[in-house]
This record gives sequence, structure tokens and C-alpha cells, in this order.
Amino acid sequence: MQIVLEGLAARHPAAAAAAPPALRPLSITIAAGEQVAVIGPSGAGKTTLLHALACALKPAAGHLQLDGIDPWRLPVRGLQRLRGRLFLAPQTPPLPPRQRVITAVLAARLPAQSLWSSLRSLVYPIDIRGAHAALTQFDLGGKLWDRVDRLSGGERQRVGLCRALLAPASLWLVDEPLSALDPTRARQAIDTLTQSAQASGVTLVASLHQVDVATRFARVIGLRDGALAFDLPGREVTRERLAQLYAQHEHELTGPPPVDEAAPVAPQPAVMICR
Repeated sequence: MQIVLEGLAARHPAAAAAAPPALRPLSITIAAGEQVAVIGPSGAGKTTLLHALACALKPAAGHLQLDGIDPWRLPVRGLQRLRGRLFLAPQTPPLPPRQRVITAVLAARLPAQSLWSSLRSLVYPIDIRGAHAALTQFDLGGKLWDRVDRLSGGERQRVGLCRALLAPASLWLVDEPLSALDPTRARQAIDTLTQSAQASGVTLVASLHQVDVATRFARVIGLRDGALAFDLPGREVTRERLAQLYAQHEHELTGPPPVDEAAPVAPQPAVMICR
């Protein structure tokens, strides 16, 4: 899926009308099938950008085009169909605690399923083999029938990423996909995402705090205070550019502290986003 931003600005839905946009006017073009990492200090606008691309936030100014279509000029049904081609993986996956992992994973296919197929899959999953194959790529094949609230934080995050492999989407938007993973799991997860996206011809846009991982991408976009700081090939993102991007936020360049992925986490409330 091709992405074109023309002076796009966006603000958080809870922000006051007079508040400045979290994302300032931004003009970027991303080719279909391209893989892009978005970096920047906390509050730079990375998550806001992903939500704008997912058509979850209406632009405060400017325009967004996805495959040449302005989503916000579509009728409601057309916008819903377009959203079915987009996959957004938030940093904390909204997985119902009492749900089985297999059901949570297969929910990614709902945009392409009929109502009957969706209800049938709730009673008994209709693609056990597909769910198991996707989970296995994230080393979670043995968790197929576990309940979500029995998983560690890192396992939940990987289940959320696993859904991308089954989603009928041509654009993957992943927000801080490695935040709850140890270094080994992080490498496995990002390699699985990038290789699967390339094999499927899917456009991948990932926000990352791990700059060493981000600079492995062919293209890196740096944001600061909601504005574009740079848009460069990963090999051209030097230490000097990173120092400027993270000025007054140098501690974020060292990355998050080591993660104990096996540590239990408190159950999180499920959030449903209606298309």
C-alpha cells in the first residue's frame, strides 16, 4: 500500500481544540512494500503518526492518501472496508484476558470474514493450523490453547504481533513492538515481521525506541516535537544525527532496561475498536 502525506497534522482526540497538534504538518511518501522505521524521543509524535495512518485519527490539517484514496472522503462503509486493509499493533495489545490465544490470534481475520464465519470461529476455531503456524514463527506454538491472562507481558506482545501474519492487510503499523521483549526475542520478532512483510509485499511502518534496530531498516524517519527531523536511509543515520534528535533525552538512546519476559503482569482491560 502506498502512503502519501501532504502537510498532515494531527492531534490527540482528548486534546483541547486550542492545543497545538501532536503531529505538525508533515509531507512524506512511502512506496508500496517499503519498510520504514520511525524514531524519536518520547512525545515526538510517533504513535500519533501511526494512528493517523491507521485512519483512527482524522487529520487536523493536510491530507492523507492510501493507494491514491483519501480515507476521509469515503462514505462510512468505504472507510470501514479500507480500515480492513490496515493492521495496527499497539504497544499494549488489547487482548481479552479470559480469551484463548488461538481465538485472539484468529481475530485478526475478522475484517475478511462473514458474520457467520466469525460466530462459528468463536465456538470452535476454523483455522487451527494457520494460527499454530503463525504462533510458531514467534516461538509461541505451545501457547495455542492457553488463556491470555496466563501469558507474560512479552508473550502477550508477541501474540499481538503474530496477528499481523494472519490479517488481510496490505499495511502493517506497529507501535513499539519490542518494548516488552528481551534482546533475543526482540531480534526474532523484528526479523519475523520484516521478512514476512517482504514476502507478502506488505508496507511496514514501525515506531521503535531501539535505534540500533531502527537503523537496520532501509529507511528511517526521525521525529522531534511532532516535526520531521530527518528522512534518511538507515546507513546514513549517524551518531551525530541521533545526538541532535535525542538532545535533552540522551537516556533514551541507551534503550530500555533489560526485560524479564517471564515476569507475570497484571491483567489489562480489553479495549474494542469498532471499524
